[in-house]
Amino acid sequence: MTNIAIAGAAGRMGRMLIQAVNENPNAAVVAATEAPSSSFIGQDSGLLAGIAENGVAITADIDAATKAADVLIDFTVPVATMANLQACLANNCHHVIGTTGFTDEQKAELQAASEQQAMVMAPNYSVGVTLLLNLLKTASKTLGDSVDIEIIEGHHRHKVDAPSGTALRMGEVIADELGRDLNECAVYGREGITGERDRQTIGFATVRAGDLVGEHTAMFADIGERLELTHKASSRMTFASGAVRAACWVHNKAPGMYDMPDVLGF
Repeated sequence: MTNIAIAGAAGRMGRMLIQAVNENPNAAVVAATEAPSSSFIGQDSGLLAGIAENGVAITADIDAATKAADVLIDFTVPVATMANLQACLANNCHHVIGTTGFTDEQKAELQAASEQQAMVMAPNYSVGVTLLLNLLKTASKTLGDSVDIEIIEGHHRHKVDAPSGTALRMGEVIADELGRDLNECAVYGREGITGERDRQTIGFATVRAGDLVGEHTAMFADIGERLELTHKASSRMTFASGAVRAACWVHNKAPGMYDMPDVLGF
């Protein structure tokens, strides 16, 4: 049995994670945290998530939460995740991170911390997206520099970072296969007289609208034909279930930075 703490438990993803743990026979919620200013402090996390009362009250005490848990699942914001990281290290609690939007400095700090404590960090915990990333490798190897590559992603109106972490990971996978540096070849917006497209660039387009859960497409376009690889999520439960699967997997792993392909054995 893997004892799990949920960070940001009162948020949309936090509530879904509590449901996903409840449905997994190999996991149990032992702690649920929120910011000290949250109006949900003290409420039963199970009732808040729309399931049966579980006796685990929402707390602001991340230190106590990581002491009680084997793994902390963290879909919050970068500043909160970095604070939670210190509690995980102090209390020998593994860390499953779904937060996106980290700076390069924060990524380096997380990488350094993984030398002391096992963690899983992925921009997307969907099994389908993990498979998509592998398909992108094949498409990039096969089509190479003969096509124009564009990545289009869409999320709900509340998402605060763009492009999404998943879209950026897609770009990284493609760029790596083609021997390019995404920091140098990415184009994140076009406006006005931009001139003819540079074949070496990888373009990104972002949509933020309504309640879109998550849609990602990689387009490989040539003259006369194009290949599009698309993943569409209709429920956050696919991400929540994948994160709980990752938490159970990383429970007894040696220190290191892992990703969903590791969890799935790809």
